[in-house]
Amino acid sequence: MKRFYADVTVTAADGGWQARLDARAVKTQGGQQQIVPTAVLAEALAAEWASQGETIDPAAFVLRDLADYAIDVVRPDRPAAITDLLRYAQTDTLCYRADPEEPLYSRQLELWDPLLAATEARLGVCFIRVCGILHRPQPSETLARLGQELTALDEFTLAALNTLTTLSASLVIGLAALTPDADVAALWQAAELEEAWQADLWGRDEEAEARRARRLAAFSAATRFAGMVRS
Repeated sequence: MKRFYADVTVTAADGGWQARLDARAVKTQGGQQQIVPTAVLAEALAAEWASQGETIDPAAFVLRDLADYAIDVVRPDRPAAITDLLRYAQTDTLCYRADPEEPLYSRQLELWDPLLAATEARLGVCFIRVCGILHRPQPSETLARLGQELTALDEFTLAALNTLTTLSASLVIGLAALTPDADVAALWQAAELEEAWQADLWGRDEEAEARRARRLAAFSAATRFAGMVRS
């Protein structure tokens, strides 16, 4: 698609902020007004539009896609979005370990247990750790408390959390990435532990490495998006 606008600005709109293209208000892909809660986020969305050349690259609108997801998907049905996220708590990657005699197990303890322990302490919950692939349900009290935590989040933060949790296959990692002092590199290292372990054992593939880089970029963008929602 050819670029169809010259100027990009940001204005206050209906209790929030909105980017404008030649004074035309930007809408979501679902046709809603794309009004976001902070000026910082609106400026970042405007920057995506302003950075386009003569031809628009749809893949460059990572923040826009997150904002659209919040408005078009999460806002109309918050309970469904929360239910989808809670499913990850039932099979959280951090709770499923290799057998104790395997070298990977020690590495999982090193990277994963501090994250689980921090979430347990903050929320007053308990996660069941499992060796092997046999599923074991998490305590109902843990799931209920996680549900309370998610219910307290706004739709934009839930949109970011959806991306963070899906990429890491871990609600614990996703929630940790929302904290203001989140160490994105360390969290991604925990999320990618098993894949990196296999790559170190069997060799690294160029295509797989490119995929991992794209996933890290998406994870980092979602973390940044959540931070701008708080700003």
